[in-house]
Amino acid sequence: MNTRYLPLVGFGLVAALLAFGIHYMRNNSMNEVPSPLIGKAAPAFDLPLLNDPGKRLSNADLAGQPYLLNVFASWCFACRDEHPILMSEGRKLGIPIIGFNYKDEAADATRWLQQFGDPYSVVIADRDGRI
Repeated sequence: MNTRYLPLVGFGLVAALLAFGIHYMRNNSMNEVPSPLIGKAAPAFDLPLLNDPGKRLSNADLAGQPYLLNVFASWCFACRDEHPILMSEGRKLGIPIIGFNYKDEAADATRWLQQFGDPYSVVIADRDGRI
């Protein structure tokens, strides 16, 4: 075999390996990261409301009804990716969406919600991140 074709053969092998990897990952659920928290109860909380710290909300207040608890923060880049989905699909769920603001300043979180929209029924604030 002529040695000038070796780079082309090497490229073909790498391309074939890449194509196999993409095909394999699309057909298997290995690209999903399993959560150790699935099926476990959320931790107990009793936190102030973001825009009214004199009022509080606890998980006991929400007991017996379904709700979606979404953790977000103004500094969270992944939250910016998921937020449009909450805005467009959240109301279709038919259950309250509780915003759980994590380790954030109230002014930053309020400004973030004003900028990107507020899909939440209520927003609670865990400023120190203990919950």
